[in-house]
Amino acid sequence: MPRLLVINPNTSDSVTALLQKHVQAAVGTALEVHCLTARFGAPYIACESSYAVANHGVLDAWAVAHAQVVKPDAVLIGCFGDPGLFALRDGAGVPVSGLAEAAFAAAAWHGRFAIVTGGDRWRPMLQRLAGALGHGQTLAGIHTVAPSGAQLAADPVGARKLLADACCQAAERFKAQAVILGGAGLAGMAADIAIQVPVPLIDSVTAGAEWAIDALRAQSRSVSSTGFGVAWHNVSPALAALP
Repeated sequence: MPRLLVINPNTSDSVTALLQKHVQAAVGTALEVHCLTARFGAPYIACESSYAVANHGVLDAWAVAHAQVVKPDAVLIGCFGDPGLFALRDGAGVPVSGLAEAAFAAAAWHGRFAIVTGGDRWRPMLQRLAGALGHGQTLAGIHTVAPSGAQLAADPVGARKLLADACCQAAERFKAQAVILGGAGLAGMAADIAIQVPVPLIDSVTAGAEWAIDALRAQSRSVSSTGFGVAWHNVSPALAALP
């Protein structure tokens, strides 16, 4: 059975457990899902500095998986922001995507889309990522709510009402044809509130799982050769051992 490695760049084991549950449920028996938590960084990424550290954390997690002889057929970065996406894609040798990239692609199929996520500091970061991934024109707008993704995940009942209202407001305000509910900690909530939203609602975790299935079904994969070709200095032994 093909194996999907899901790297959680947050250091929160509860988020990793949530990813394991929802990604495995979404892929069913098509893939074996193995989730790995970053060894260092922030419990929940919510700003530029924690995002910067997470880039390193993702590469380190890949190195740990490599050292443990975990041989995935694809890698999904389990953070709606995709830290480490471009670096890991450069040398992993297997298809790599993240929750944001997968959700952008799924939402863009409907037309221009809006994003709803927790934490106002994510807005410029997601705008930058959308531009880098070629979705600068299809991103209609970003609606953030004050609680972070971690806080929303801790109060799912209260979060559903808040997020349903936010998704409706985003669809109307930005004239969006679809709305993304973005965040690893929000996995599964889109299904609970979708009926209240007037446009298709994309769960970023489900989108990531569906990307993995499609990537591994494709007969031709456009990936780089394995190896980063970097003479690392003063990094973890696992990262230093990568080719």
